[in-house]
This record gives sequence, C-alpha cells and structure tokens, in this order.
Amino acid sequence: MAGELQQLLGHKPSSTGLIEHILSLAAKVSTPEAAVPEIKSYPDAVYFNYYSLGLSILYKPINGYKPKTGLNHEDLQDDNLELDGIDIYNVPAPKAGANASRATKSPYTTYPISPVVLTLVTLPLDKEGKTRAESFSITPETTGKDFVLGMGEPDRKGGGAGPSSGSIGIWCEWAKDGVMVEFGGEESRGPQAWERGKDAVWKVISIFPPKKD
Repeated sequence: MAGELQQLLGHKPSSTGLIEHILSLAAKVSTPEAAVPEIKSYPDAVYFNYYSLGLSILYKPINGYKPKTGLNHEDLQDDNLELDGIDIYNVPAPKAGANASRATKSPYTTYPISPVVLTLVTLPLDKEGKTRAESFSITPETTGKDFVLGMGEPDRKGGGAGPSSGSIGIWCEWAKDGVMVEFGGEESRGPQAWERGKDAVWKVISIFPPKKD
C-alpha cells in the first residue's frame, strides 16, 4: 500500500496499526521475537530498534514528558510518546572485488518488505512541463539515479567527501516529502562519490514529518 510507513507517523507505541505492521514484518522473517525491540530512552527521544527487521522507530516525548535514560517498555508513558521518525535499512551483498575491510557491519538486516512505496506530495510542473508521479516504489536494488528520476532533484544533499575509508556515504533529502536517503557501498564514498553515486544503492531511508516552506 502506498505510503504505509508514512501513515504510521504520529502513532503511539501501542497503536493497533503500528503493532500489526511490526507483527507482519516478524512473520515475514519467521522470527516472532523479532517484534520485541531494543529500547533506548533519553529525555528528548526514545528509540525502538528492531535489528532483525531492518527497522528503527523514533518517538518524541510530548506534553512535557521527559523519559529517564535506560527505561524498559513497561516504564514508558505510551500516551506521551508520538512516532516522529522511521528508519528502514538495506544491507546488500558486497559487490565482487569490493574491499570488505572498508564495509562497516550493520547490526540491522534488510527491511523484509519490497517494494516499499512512498507517497509523494504534489509539486508544480518542472522545467519541461512534466508532473511528478504520485508515488515511488523502492526495492533493495534502487540506486541514486532511480531516486532522482522518480522523486526529482533533492532539496538537500551531502556526504561523500574525503577518503573513502573514512567518509560517510552520500545522502539526499526530499524535505517536502519527509524522506532522506543515505546510500551505501564503495560508490557512495570518497572524492568521486557524487560522480559514482548514481550507481550506489540505498542503505538507509529515513521517513519524517514533511517540512513546510
């Protein structure tokens, strides 16, 4: 369903729709315990990390609530937490000949649903008089070039500078859609990252409330 992840923004941890989504992911990986997150709580943010589902959820405290550090799920005030961000992960197999020592091992596995369909906001016609599609489908093989073709030029981008062994991957943000994408692999790092980045597949997709002008 288009925009299924985006529709979870604003939910509480105990919301039926959110719980059903996580249980459906756990069923896909045939690991019921995958639905139990590692929780990291801070006064201004609470993270539910589902490593074997390729999913991390950020809740923001509301109504003046300031959670203590290191709380368990039962100690959190569900009604005072609101889903404010979703990260999904993609862990493609290294390409033949890739420098394995440079690859940082992610604790996450690949998000088990494909394609992921994002709903896109309506934008004015581009310079060629074309309208943007209403949605964009993403598979584990979707590259930087695919994202730009499907979503248009990003509002912000960065990363990729410096030696490939020490730099972060290139990233692009479509603020009006509430989507940021970090790319992975050798193509996403180093001095020529932006020349080669069109061939880099996505590593993390972050979904957040769209930013208004």
